[in-house]
This record gives sequence, C-alpha cells and structure tokens, in this order.
Amino acid sequence: MAKAASKNAKVKDIKAAAEAKNWTKVIRAERSPKTGAYTFKENIVHKDKVKEFLAS
Repeated sequence: MAKAASKNAKVKDIKAAAEAKNWTKVIRAERSPKTGAYTFKENIVHKDKVKEFLAS
C-alpha cells in the first residue's frame, strides 16, 4: 500500500507543478507623489494577465 500512496502523491505533485508554471511573480516600481521615492509592488499573477497588471 505504501508504494501506491506515494505514487498517487507524485502524480498530484506533477499536476500541481504544471499548474504552478502558469503563474509569474511581477514586480512593478511606482513613484511616490509625496516624496518622489520609488516603491515596489510585488504580485503573483497568471501569465495571461501580466500585461494587464503592468498597464494598471
């Protein structure tokens, strides 16, 4: 039984890893209107929505 359980766990991990490849960490620099200093916003977004995130 232990071998079957570990085999099923590996299949779930492979599926999760494949899904994880669709996400990207995006870092955007924003300038503060008060001080003029830059702040950085980090988000994890789906790879299809990266351009939308950077445009906003």
